[in-house]
Amino acid sequence: MQRSRLLRPDSNAKDLALKLHFLGANRQVTGSRYCLDVNNRQVLIDCGMFQERAHAERNWSPSPIPAREIDALLLTHVHIDHSGLIPKLVREGFSGPIYCTQPSAQLAEVLLRDAAGIQMEEASYKEHRHRKEGRQSKYPYRPLFDIRDVEQCLPLFRGVDYGQKIVLGEGLSVRFFDAGHILGSAMLEITVADSTGERKILFSGDVGQWDKPLVRDPTLFEQADYVVMETTYGDRLHEETEDVETQLASIVSETVQRGGNVVIPTFAVERAQELVYHLGRLMRARRIPAVDVFLDSPMAVDVTETFRRFQDCLDAETMQMIIAKQSPFAFPGLHLVRTIDDSKKINTLRAPCIIMASSGMCTAGRIKFHLRMNIERPESTLLFVGYQSQGTLGRQIVEGQDRVRIHGRMHQVRARVAQIHGLSGHADSAGLMRWLSHLRTAPQRVFLTHGEESVSENFAAAIAEKLKWNTTIPAYQDVVDLSRS
Repeated sequence: MQRSRLLRPDSNAKDLALKLHFLGANRQVTGSRYCLDVNNRQVLIDCGMFQERAHAERNWSPSPIPAREIDALLLTHVHIDHSGLIPKLVREGFSGPIYCTQPSAQLAEVLLRDAAGIQMEEASYKEHRHRKEGRQSKYPYRPLFDIRDVEQCLPLFRGVDYGQKIVLGEGLSVRFFDAGHILGSAMLEITVADSTGERKILFSGDVGQWDKPLVRDPTLFEQADYVVMETTYGDRLHEETEDVETQLASIVSETVQRGGNVVIPTFAVERAQELVYHLGRLMRARRIPAVDVFLDSPMAVDVTETFRRFQDCLDAETMQMIIAKQSPFAFPGLHLVRTIDDSKKINTLRAPCIIMASSGMCTAGRIKFHLRMNIERPESTLLFVGYQSQGTLGRQIVEGQDRVRIHGRMHQVRARVAQIHGLSGHADSAGLMRWLSHLRTAPQRVFLTHGEESVSENFAAAIAEKLKWNTTIPAYQDVVDLSRS
């Protein structure tokens, strides 16, 4: 295992030993994981799966902080790149509480059960295929975790309310605030106190966009001593929402006219529901043809039900639609697909349709089967509406590779490839700067994470130019001493 590298301390400790370990999403986007060590009390922030192929081996390594030594886990939100290694951590011996918002506690069960099923199916399929091809994988054929591991971790989840103070130990507490990214997503304000006073450490989680449908806007803060923030889109600007619907209408109409299908790799939480929202608006306004729309993801169907359950977490515009009995999650022609048999039937239809399926980066799940059926059809469109990490199948397609490997076979990319950035659940560079610059005074340091290295560097340069604040882009397993006299 790679050994931790201790960065220059900010000051010498007297009454408090405070260190921050960077264990994922460092100079890359996935695998979010940090550990705050307060007087040898270990608090993990997120425990995400690495989804880039180049770093997949990290998923199989034991937790860099021994699981039995971790006292508590704070989960910003349930996306797999933030939560996907929790069952494995519990199997390794973690038994402390997992604090997250009430919606996240509900969603975690849905996502982790689904992830376990995918892990088990993928391991079995890969083993069968490799044996048939006479080759051996460099990774084990067993899943990272299975349903039994998920069952072991679920009792540890503790749902909390936004703004509620959670005491983690003497002089150590946390509050969760709305991040505006997905349902239940949170920013963490951790307070550490000793005889010298208080200091606040702010974890941004994934910062959402302002004025987006369904969820509320991100929370703004006025003071923090240290900030750990994401930079996924730290070097670009998104389109306006009106442009998103215009682009979506154009892509759907042109594809249907060609006689093809629109295939959309979809993140089951938020992105699927947002797409249903926009497609419903376009359908009711007759801006797109009346075709069948399939949400082919049992997980996305369950998540949609969770949205209905936690309506108090939705934004005012969505609540007005609900009060007017105009559901944002239903319209004529929408089919919610659960079973594998019904999923297979989609690809037997001759009429053009819209197919949304997970996973959003095409790393696993039913989307791969729909890609196989459409990727060589010039009349079809592969529409990407979310971030595609380096090394993923989705990234290969959007970057214009002529041939890609799906389920062990090479396929020519003959379908049209399109991408809409404005549907992202992440703030763009302007949104990130808006969030950070709301702080009234400069933090002692801003740590930039959850972004490709060049993107984080560009955003660091923007901070230096506009705010003149001290920034750091940590590497994997760096450790920073935050203690001060």
